[in-house]
Order: sequence, then C-alpha cells, then structure tokens
Amino acid sequence: MSSTHKQLTITIRVKYEKERVGFGTLATQIGYDGGDMVGIDVISSTKTHHVRDITVNVSDPEHGSMLGKKLAELDGVDVMHVSDQTFQLHVGGKIECVPKNPIKNRDTLSKVYTPGVARVCTAIADDPDKAYSLTIKRNTVAVVSDGTAVLGLGDIGPAAAMPVMEGKAMLFKQLAGVDAFPICLNTKDPEEIIRIVKAMEPTFGGINLEDISSPRCFEIEERLKRELDIPVFHDDQHGTAVVIMAGLLNALRICGKRVEDIKVIVNGIGAAGIACSKMLLQAGVRNLIGVDRHGAICRDVQYDNPQWTAFAQITNPHNVSGSLSEVIADADVFIGVSAPGVLKVEDVKKMAQEPIVFAMANPVPEIDPDLAAPYVKVMATGRSDYPNQINNVLCFPGIFRGALDCRATEINEEMKLAAAQAIASVVTDEQLSETYIIPNVFNAKVVEKVREGVIRAAHQTGVARKLPLDMQTSSSDAISTDELFEEDIELAWR
Repeated sequence: MSSTHKQLTITIRVKYEKERVGFGTLATQIGYDGGDMVGIDVISSTKTHHVRDITVNVSDPEHGSMLGKKLAELDGVDVMHVSDQTFQLHVGGKIECVPKNPIKNRDTLSKVYTPGVARVCTAIADDPDKAYSLTIKRNTVAVVSDGTAVLGLGDIGPAAAMPVMEGKAMLFKQLAGVDAFPICLNTKDPEEIIRIVKAMEPTFGGINLEDISSPRCFEIEERLKRELDIPVFHDDQHGTAVVIMAGLLNALRICGKRVEDIKVIVNGIGAAGIACSKMLLQAGVRNLIGVDRHGAICRDVQYDNPQWTAFAQITNPHNVSGSLSEVIADADVFIGVSAPGVLKVEDVKKMAQEPIVFAMANPVPEIDPDLAAPYVKVMATGRSDYPNQINNVLCFPGIFRGALDCRATEINEEMKLAAAQAIASVVTDEQLSETYIIPNVFNAKVVEKVREGVIRAAHQTGVARKLPLDMQTSSSDAISTDELFEEDIELAWR
C-alpha cells in the first residue's frame, strides 16, 4: 500500500572528551550516515568534556537508532540518549492539575480548605445535587481503560495504555473544555472494573470507557449504564459508529441515495462493527449484512458468541449466507472495521453503481485507497494521510460537552444519532465533495453543533436534568423547560 513519506526529527545527547574528539568529527559521522543536522544546543561544558544536544532529521526510528550507535562507536564519545519529538512530548506525562483560584493568603486558604470548606461539604451532604455546582463533578470525565485493546497494539497492559488515555484527556480539554482524567486499571476482571468505576461515581460527571477488549466491553458498558445515573460511553464502539454515520450521511448526499434504500455490508463484527450496525439501523437502513472471517452472520446458525446471535436477529433480512466476496454483490456501501487487505478490487467491482467504501482498519485499511479509487465514488479511511479521515475525535468531546451541560443520565441511541447528524451538517453544500465528506477535527463548529444536537436529543428522550442558559434563550428552541434545574449559582445558595 502506498504511504506518504514523513521525516522524523530526533535529538541525540552526546558527551565527548575535548582532548580526543572535536565536534566536526561528530558532524561528519552524522552526515556520512545520512542524517541531516538541523540544530546544536550546549547543555554543559567542563575542562574535559562537552555535552551537546544534536537535532537531526532522519528517515525513520531505525535510522535514528543507527545514528546513535555509530556515534557511540567513536573514541571518546558517550551517547547519553536518543529521543524523538514524539517521546519528548510525553516526558513527565502530557497533562497536569492546576488550581482555578490560586491560594495567595490565609483568607483564601481558610475558604478553599479549613474551616470554610466545611460549610460547602455540609451543603452537599444535605443536597447531593449540589455536587454538580460546587465540585469538579459538573465538568469532569474519567477516561477508564484496562489496556487490553489499545489502538492497534492489543493487550499491552494498563501502564502502557496510559499515554493514550492522557492524549484523550488533552483532546477533551482542548476541543470541548471538558476536564478529563486517565484511569488505567490493573485488572481484567469485568466485575472488578464495574465495581471500581461505580465507586468513582461521586467524583465524575461521566465515564468514557476506552480500549477494553471485546466481548468484555459489552458487559462492562451495559452494566455501568444500568447501574449509574451518569453518562457512560465506550468510545471504541460508539464513537466510531457516530463518525462513520456522519460520513455516510454526506456520502449518500453525493451519490443521491436514500438511507432506507441502500444495501450495506459491515465487515468485522466486533465491538465497533456491532455498534456501527445498530446506529445504521437506527438511522433507517433496512438491508444490512454483517460479515466476519467465517462469512455472513445468519439467523439459522448457532454462534458461541451471544453478541453474534443477537446481531443476527436484527440484520441480514434475507438471511443470505456466504463469504464477503459473495454477499457484497450489488452492495451500495462497504464499511470495514476488520483487518488489512480483506477487500479486493474484484469485490468492489461487484458493488452497485457509485459505491461507497469506508475501509477503517488501521494503519493498513481493508483495501488500498489508490487501488480502489477508479471503482468507488466515495472512499474513507481511518488514516490522516488520505482524504475523508473517520476520526473519533470528531465525536466524543462534543457528546460529553452536551451530556455534561444538560446533566444527562445516559448517552442513548438518539443522542448518538443526533451527534452524527450534527457532524455531517458542519460540511456545507458548497464544501461537500467526494474527498470532503467529514469536517476537520479542529473545526470549532463540530463541538458546538454536536453539543446542541446531543442536548436536544437528551431532552426529547427524557434523560436530561437541566437546560443550559444559552439554549433557554434561543428563539428556535422547542424544548420544554417545565422541569428545569435552577441555575448553578442559585442551586449553590439555596
């Protein structure tokens, strides 16, 4: 598969003896081994040694490692470490906690801590709802993982999963102003995970489950949704489904096809595939066939996986059987959340006119976009180096922003579909094209539109406990305000 060549910038910290080697020798060696030296920083200098940070452009991590080894072989040179800019961004972690109101004197101290804090504690004890106005609960989400299904890395454990969860917390804050904290659990036991998350409820206004392997993720999410009255959202399932749905809505606009008329093949019936299929059905798709490595999921087959058995009852209306290559004939849409290379050019040629292909396997999609290009109308992947990247970042910040702002008790199917429609709506008719069906992740309108759609859907389905002020004053607002919460400041003082 083709890919875009990207240069990597590394920093090599070297300590070398003044009497035995000059810097020119180091520079010559770097150039000889194919490095492009772009910067030199003096770290320290003594009578006998220099310590320098040398910044070098290299082709890939292996090239950078080789450069470090070659320098270390020079007489009088000690390579202290080699790091690249990605690792440097992670040094010491990527997030921190800071006070909203600095403590500058005894008077402030007495208010934020003892003795003044006792009055606030008592107020919450008397009325637990005041926790939303007087603590971080109103704006804080726990990003919870056990590290069993991280990115494309698999079961790497909770410590190794932490950089991903930290990154997620950064995106929550930067894109939607939501405070999020990564919590990686040293257990794979579903019951223990459920118990721990339930015990954390007083602190958090929402729970984002992340990178938990299937099928355990289904049980964990379903139990927590039933047993907590704060939003619980497994992003690997539902975030993927929401953004795929958003992209598909716009792709269908381009092709002039209606949701209820299309034939859809979903390849890969795991957590994301099942969630995506349910959302498509919720949106009105009637003919959806799920396919896994053993072929189409059918009603007359007894599966060991109870999720597949339940899936079979709501999909494949004509109960067709066969391999992906067999059932894809005349399909309007292929959605892959499976494995590299499973979709062949010959399969695409069998699809209906102006086919839509979403090949989401990462980093290598189900089909090379360049090979598919002559035969598809709209192509989307999970990669950033091709057009139409389907990225969960478009979804979860706005969904939680809306759920927190209306104090929703859950994130239901109607709220997810509203989020998908909101994301799709950001792409205007003038912007819409085969290579632009989904907005950029940094488009500020995305969170705004998703938030509004989620809040409206939450009220319409009866799971919201508050209407934000900005939506109360909207002249186009059709939401009932009969049972609105008092504003936060009033609630705090009552």
